[in-house]
Amino acid sequence: MSTVSPVAAATSTSSSTASNDEPLDVAALVRAASADDHKATESRGFITELMGGKLSLDDYTRYLAQFAWVYEALEARGIREGDPIVFDPELARLAAIESDLAALGAADWRETHPALPATAEYAAHLRSLADDDVRYLAHHYTRYLGDLSGGQAIARLVARHYGATPEQLAFYHFDIAAEEGVVRYKRGYREAMNALALEPEQVDALISEVRNSFRLNGAIFDALAA
Repeated sequence: MSTVSPVAAATSTSSSTASNDEPLDVAALVRAASADDHKATESRGFITELMGGKLSLDDYTRYLAQFAWVYEALEARGIREGDPIVFDPELARLAAIESDLAALGAADWRETHPALPATAEYAAHLRSLADDDVRYLAHHYTRYLGDLSGGQAIARLVARHYGATPEQLAFYHFDIAAEEGVVRYKRGYREAMNALALEPEQVDALISEVRNSFRLNGAIFDALAA
């Protein structure tokens, strides 16, 4: 059985109504192609129980500490000369996560919450992509746009269920979003993705890596539930 890429399918579907010169809406393609993976990841047992108020603030601390390792690896690449604007340095989260962990009584998170095998796998994979901008973008998109979207709901639920204070939830506070508005900033992020004018094979690689990102995130949720 042959496999048709998401880009080829989209091009075929739109060919009767759009010019071949019309740029691909990369952000929309990525969102549609990874929708099932996204849903499967966010419905894992640990995260649904945490967001449903069935666990504890200590469990949230364990969760956040594992993702501290992820963001440390994601942000180890740094900002490079000539980077596209989508790699906005203002999105960086590690400092806010460490501040939250200190407020949660886990300033020593490196010692008290070592990376689980699934977390270490994800972190190592992220570091391996430092020179592959397209595949790196996949994780940049999944993590940061997720923080600007579902992350805002997570903050509200953790505050409601477990009494987390604003000092423990800095991770979800974006100064840039506060200035521009979350919806407007996310729209600008997607426009910046589209402005990269990726070739079809690059878009396919991006989509594949976004799907892999959801798999790696889901593996951490499963490990936290074990």
